[in-house]
This record gives sequence, C-alpha cells and structure tokens, in this order.
Amino acid sequence: MNAPGRFVTFEGIDGAGKSSHLEALAGWMRARGHEVLVTREPGGTPLAEALRELVLERPMDGLTESLLVFAARRDHLQRAIEPALQRGATVLCDRFTDATFAYQGAGRGFDRQVLACLEGWVQQGRQPDLTLWFDAAPSVAAARRAAVRRPDRFESEDEAFFARVREGYAARAAEALRRVERIDAGGDRAEVWQRVEAAVAARGWW
Repeated sequence: MNAPGRFVTFEGIDGAGKSSHLEALAGWMRARGHEVLVTREPGGTPLAEALRELVLERPMDGLTESLLVFAARRDHLQRAIEPALQRGATVLCDRFTDATFAYQGAGRGFDRQVLACLEGWVQQGRQPDLTLWFDAAPSVAAARRAAVRRPDRFESEDEAFFARVREGYAARAAEALRRVERIDAGGDRAEVWQRVEAAVAARGWW
C-alpha cells in the first residue's frame, strides 16, 4: 500500500514535547513548498474527534478503549490520511498505532495479540514511513504537563503508569528499528529541535 506522500508520526508519553515539534516541522516543510496535513489521534475527522472525547474523558475497560481507538483510526485513515498521501502530501500525525501498543498494551496491560489483530484489520498494511519517538523520563514529562493544562483521564495516571508506557514505546521501537527514530526529549526546546531536524534530514526525503 505505497503512496506518493510521506507519513510521519510523532510519539511519546504525555508531556514529552512532541506536539510543539510537530508544528515546528510542519512550518519548516511548508516554508520549503511542501503540502502538509497536520492531524492527530484519536481524532482527525469529525467522527474520530467525537470518539476521542469519549476515550479521554469516560471511564472504560481496556478492550472498549482499544476498540474505540481503532474505530477512530479506521475513519481517520479512510477520510484524511490516505487521501492526503495519495495526492502527494506529507502527513504529520500526533500519535498513531505505536501509542496504542504503549498506552493500552503496556500501560493498561491489554493483550498485545488482540492489538496486533486490530492493527492488521484496520490498517491493512499501512504503517508510517518515519516515527519520531520523543523519549522523556516520566518525572520530567509530569512537570511539563502540570505547567500547561488540566489533565485528562490518561494524564491523571501515576508515574508508574507512564513508566510502563515508556517501556511499551521502547519495545515497539526495538521491533521497528528502521522506522522509529528515538529523540532524546530532555534539554531545552532548541536542543530537541536540532535532534528532530537532524533525524528528518538524514532521511533525505525533502
């Protein structure tokens, strides 16, 4: 399922700083004349945004949570991501399936085999061309979150939960070494941006 555009995802625990760098990369690319779709998961379409609100705010078990996330992802792929890639745009997405394995799989302890089945059914082979994993210590990420917003249902979890999520990201990255680039998210914003810029430039796509 190859397409002319490039699909780049941004991953990391809440507070790692990925979202601000996603916007910076979008600006960097647009300044060079590229069409860029900035989107997020869960979300990116009216249906997926409605499901996002349920996932972030309503209590539910791991299976329900996973099914809603993948339902949102299916609509997102069909209505936003695939059309953009087919017309040659670059898609920058704040979270994708790595987040599901990290949060629902490692964080919640939900069955990875079930997640893998859902991944196959919903994505039909679609994977990002590049994933930038913003790796930050849970304590650092927690301090950043506290400074900027009211926590949602996930952000209210304790540090042990985010430690498991971080381990889930590390395991997922180890399975996809050619796709996933670890970005040390420690240090100030300028330092992290230099790491992002270097990781993107190394691909030679733009």
